Amino acid sequence: MTSPALAAVLWDMDGTLVDTEPFWMAAETPLVERFGGTWSHAQALGMVGLALEDSARLLQNAGVPWGVDEIIAHLTDEVLRRLALEGVPFRPGARELLADLRETGVKTALVTMSMRRMALSVADLIDFPAFDVVVAGDDVPRPKPYPDPYLQAADALGVAIADTVAIEDSPTGLRSAIASGAVSLGIPLMVSLDGVGAHALWPTLEGRGAADLAALHSAHAPATTPQETR
Repeated sequence: MTSPALAAVLWDMDGTLVDTEPFWMAAETPLVERFGGTWSHAQALGMVGLALEDSARLLQNAGVPWGVDEIIAHLTDEVLRRLALEGVPFRPGARELLADLRETGVKTALVTMSMRRMALSVADLIDFPAFDVVVAGDDVPRPKPYPDPYLQAADALGVAIADTVAIEDSPTGLRSAIASGAVSLGIPLMVSLDGVGAHALWPTLEGRGAADLAALHSAHAPATTPQETR
């Protein structure tokens, strides 16, 4: 029995690769207040990791009279505006780890519930070709916590999902990764990931390299027989 080699790393975006959650929260609050509502920090934290359609419905419940698509477009525009002004706010160690994966030949995918135009904008702002595949919220029929986004990314990369590590910062995202069959790594930011079921929780990606992810994968990937690896 042997453990398969790490073939790909699947990255969540908001809160995992880049610390954009404050940008989203800064867009939500004035939108709700524009229509006479109130929006608390606790409500904002409850949206971390949700599909944008679900987030838009929560904002509708808070008094925003727009349609779901209009809310999503507005929030996306506001976050993109902040990114254009301030640049990509990488989480500590994320850019360095991503670059190391690229240098060692490990495939990478960005798997996010943000809209595709947002995901591509973030990828374009990175100063090297960062991802082989981008799977966004408008690319999948079922969002996280369903396994579909991660399964779609693995399929697009041409790898088995069991040969991947998925990196997440939210309970919703981790549940998606776990359900898909990927080795799941949690890097908490704004909400606790205790008890969700990740294979590992690291406080930060700082100081981590491709070898660390390969070791994590080797420790937790399902073993295969020689026949299964042919």
